[in-house]
Amino acid sequence: MLTNTAIKNNIAQARKRIAAAEKKFNKSARSVLLLAVSKTQPASAILTALAQQQFHFGENYLQEALDKIDTLQDHPITWHYIGAIQSNKTRPIALHFDWVHSVSSLKVANRLSTQRPATLPDLNICLQFNVSEEGSKSGATLEELSALATDVASLPRIKLRGLMAIPQKAATFEQQRATFHQVQQAQQYLIDAGHPLDTLSLGMSADLEAAIAAGSTMVRIGSAIFGPRKTAS
Repeated sequence: MLTNTAIKNNIAQARKRIAAAEKKFNKSARSVLLLAVSKTQPASAILTALAQQQFHFGENYLQEALDKIDTLQDHPITWHYIGAIQSNKTRPIALHFDWVHSVSSLKVANRLSTQRPATLPDLNICLQFNVSEEGSKSGATLEELSALATDVASLPRIKLRGLMAIPQKAATFEQQRATFHQVQQAQQYLIDAGHPLDTLSLGMSADLEAAIAAGSTMVRIGSAIFGPRKTAS
């Protein structure tokens, strides 16, 4: 794990990159949310980020996330689930998270809706769009998005907020931006169809500038804040 000072400096640098991209590509200042991806990181690293007024954290691995949510339950954290979703694990996601970025089927959305307690605020949902149409990645195709958005938007106790995508790696900024633009166009199509979407979850440590250029409102940054992830032993 990086030192507290290194994490602090990395958060400041990530915010500078976001602010510079907002300015360069004529986006409103502070219109892009920094989502710190804390998977494989200990609760102590999250506490260090919290001290820098970083309140949004993304997790991929459910049991690890639940342990951290329990440990940090007294802190003002907004938890985002950004990993693959197995149907038999939707209940704890519906109970403990504020956002879910990786919904790609009506079955999963319906389970999250049914299992979200009425005593909690609506669960914020992003549909995962498989923009590069990779067989190894989850996500709805362009042809599936419209019907899926309509069905998901009708469910109670969840709120459809936008799209998330993890495109193939691209060699150049323009290639990155072109792929991200496809996601922005898909979102605009859904907005034109009557869905009041306000979130594009696009961009990571290596390509956040291209994502912001294409209209991202939330960038998911892990290694550029916390350092390289630990690999499973």
